[in-house]
Amino acid sequence: MRPVVCMITAPISAAAFAKAEEALVQRIGAAARAGTHIIHIRQPQLEGLAFTRLVQRALGAIEGAAARVLVNDRVDVALAAGAHGVHLRGNSMAAARVRTIAPPGFVIGRSVHSVGEALEAERDGGLDYLLFGTVFASASKPGAAPAGIEVLARACGAVALPVLAIGGVTASTVAPVARAGAAGFAAIGLFANAAVDAMPQAVQQARSAFDTPVRVP
Repeated sequence: MRPVVCMITAPISAAAFAKAEEALVQRIGAAARAGTHIIHIRQPQLEGLAFTRLVQRALGAIEGAAARVLVNDRVDVALAAGAHGVHLRGNSMAAARVRTIAPPGFVIGRSVHSVGEALEAERDGGLDYLLFGTVFASASKPGAAPAGIEVLARACGAVALPVLAIGGVTASTVAPVARAGAAGFAAIGLFANAAVDAMPQAVQQARSAFDTPVRVP
């Protein structure tokens, strides 16, 4: 399956979350119905109970779609809510350790930022995919130096695991990501900025860049 499309939820402040939660759940459902494969819930401001409730609501919102809900780094929340998996930060616990407590079919990904980190993560085992970035300059990572397409291509060629690109990936920048050999992409702004009723068009436009990709040597 290529491309794998991943929505990462846009950050919402703790003060604003109560009013914004319903709209976020609706957006998650729209993204799933539009053909998004992974809903990566990243809301670091939420404490355990509220975070668990959000994940459970997201699971309800995607019912009937092929999407999977992953929780950012909080293995406890993912397991308590019945999520499909977890996405680990680069410096988080070992994926193999998570495997010992996770149910069968639990999806585990990890963030990496260099070819070396990608190779190390693959050697450590237990992972289903890698999230590589930041590829382009991104508003969500101000000040972070982008790795660029050439480094992304080297990472994709260095490991057998699927590599998703993140960081400044939009409908206008996704074509070189496809040519670099990425298995797909993750984005925040692409999903946060699209109108809910325009989500199918936004997702399809980004997916279309992978129709005839040419791998960068």
